[in-house]
Amino acid sequence: MNKIICIANQKGGVGKTTTAINLSASLAAANKKTLLIDADSQGNSTSGLGIDRVRYDKANFYHAMIGQVTLDSVIVQTALPSLEMIPSNQDLIGLEVEFVHLEDREVRLRQILKSLDRAYDFIVIDCPPSLGFMTVNALVAADSLIVPLQCEYFAMEGLGYLLNTVKLVKANLNPELALGGILLTMFDVRNSLSHRVMEDVRKHLGNKVFKTIIPRNVRLSESPSHGLPIILYDIKSRGAVAYMELAREILQGER
Repeated sequence: MNKIICIANQKGGVGKTTTAINLSASLAAANKKTLLIDADSQGNSTSGLGIDRVRYDKANFYHAMIGQVTLDSVIVQTALPSLEMIPSNQDLIGLEVEFVHLEDREVRLRQILKSLDRAYDFIVIDCPPSLGFMTVNALVAADSLIVPLQCEYFAMEGLGYLLNTVKLVKANLNPELALGGILLTMFDVRNSLSHRVMEDVRKHLGNKVFKTIIPRNVRLSESPSHGLPIILYDIKSRGAVAYMELAREILQGER
């Protein structure tokens, strides 16, 4: 049975796509059949797994969302045997406008996910940096939400809006949605501010915060330019170790 995880934060540059790619890859490395859906028109998860989003001329996530093709038909294999993905590009930009008069447009993604013929242990959805149409669709379709939160000054800014959106989705559209956890990212062990942010977040959110912390790591930043998840680019790096720990923490929570 699919476990659907939504990776979302309306704030950009917090490690959302990095988390989507590398959590998916780490789950796949643990022999969990995993599907990564790039639901962001920027297509960074797509390029981060080695697909040229600009030159990609086949049907993608957008075409499945508008019903032109099936979701199964746009799935592509990645370099990891247990990891498949659904690519996206700028075609997604106009989706909200196209669906503006569609009844039940917030449940569109949930509906097409139910039509999948392939079975997965995990489906991971990388959302755009907003609380718009696509993120709401992902929250409605998901079982749980992971929120990457950078260890910087404005870390908590906007988090309340996101959590309020989660409450609204739970109350009106998806009562099964759970907060899977807050993931601290971009942690610099040499920076006192990172330590203060970590302490503040843990103080206010307690056990909602993952034990795993994602460090600032050069190799982690380099890997998308090579179209590889960190475990294939440099498995010995601190970034790779951290994401494998995150996958382990999530798998342990499943038991």
